[in-house]
Amino acid sequence: MANSIDVTAANFEQEVLNADTAVLLKFWAPWCGPCKMMAPVVDEVADEKGDNLKVVSINVDDAPEIAAEHGVRGVPTVMLFKSGAKVASLVGAQSKSQLTQFIDQNA
Repeated sequence: MANSIDVTAANFEQEVLNADTAVLLKFWAPWCGPCKMMAPVVDEVADEKGDNLKVVSINVDDAPEIAAEHGVRGVPTVMLFKSGAKVASLVGAQSKSQLTQFIDQNA
């Protein structure tokens, strides 16, 4: 997997809830400075864990209903989904080691 996949309300169910592997979902916004800082970290993790983990991103401005449905109150927020269910979440910018540890503990 080269980078994370952009998800919208239209393909959220297919890409996240019906995925065959664990999914790391990043909620972000174009105006969010910490989101921009975290983007390359998420891309690195996507490259490294791509065989066992699907990494997707969703813009909260484009899909506020998805963000609200999953209780997102701040961005960036990352969530881990397994078998269509949210198993863990983190709010705020994360370092690569923090994000990798989060995935390893929950995936």
